[in-house]
Amino acid sequence: MSKAEHEKHDGDQEMAKSPETVMSLVKGLNVIKAFNQQRPKMSLSQVASITGYSRAATRRFLLTLVSEGYAKQEDKLFSLTAKILELGYCYLSAVDIWQHAQPLMADLVSQIDESCSAAVLDGFDVVYVARVATTKRIMSVGLDVGTRLPAFATSMGRVLMAGLDEVELGKFIANCPKEQFTHFTLLNEKELFAEILQVKNYGYSLVEQELELGLTSISVPIHNRAGKLSAALSISIHSAQLSKTEILKTILPALKANAARIGELK
Repeated sequence: MSKAEHEKHDGDQEMAKSPETVMSLVKGLNVIKAFNQQRPKMSLSQVASITGYSRAATRRFLLTLVSEGYAKQEDKLFSLTAKILELGYCYLSAVDIWQHAQPLMADLVSQIDESCSAAVLDGFDVVYVARVATTKRIMSVGLDVGTRLPAFATSMGRVLMAGLDEVELGKFIANCPKEQFTHFTLLNEKELFAEILQVKNYGYSLVEQELELGLTSISVPIHNRAGKLSAALSISIHSAQLSKTEILKTILPALKANAARIGELK
């Protein structure tokens, strides 16, 4: 399944969820999600192709976004405006835990000099809700609050997947879109299922070069005071810097301690 087909499939799945679903709202959101770093500007035809909606419907959604200030049109190309950030910040302001978590994450970054991120599970992706970066650049794409990455191939995703029961986990793995990002990417469903069970037992996930060559990440769960899994906390490292043994010895304990401190905020 191509990326565009996957995005359209996601939209169709959302619309099939409930008879009370407001179809036009879901479609409008899918039009917004059609834009990303690789597609910052698109024609009406491109948006219609990605979403699977008719040109007439797509035009109405795009022009509505323009009239409300969430998008702009230049000649035949549409793009989102900064006002779209208000939608994301509505979540962040309502869940101000992440504002309070930033200083704790900054302490960890100053201690180990590696970037730290927090994410939650949304569909088949992890979505970054907090991030403190160093000046090091170890990924080809920029990472920031709101960035989405495939859960199955990331350490944060696997930590969050480990919070599912085995039936839910099996369905998740069977249905999630899988892409061979590198030759290390684990795609076999049985092996992936076994890997997640190990994550559940170990209490952490370490993923080496499965999402991008040269990138290693280690993540731990963040549990709230009631013991419920609420997010994942991660440190990303260039694979040539530290061995797996060194990561587990030096970074994992600090990461766990920081996750526990953040969990106390919730």
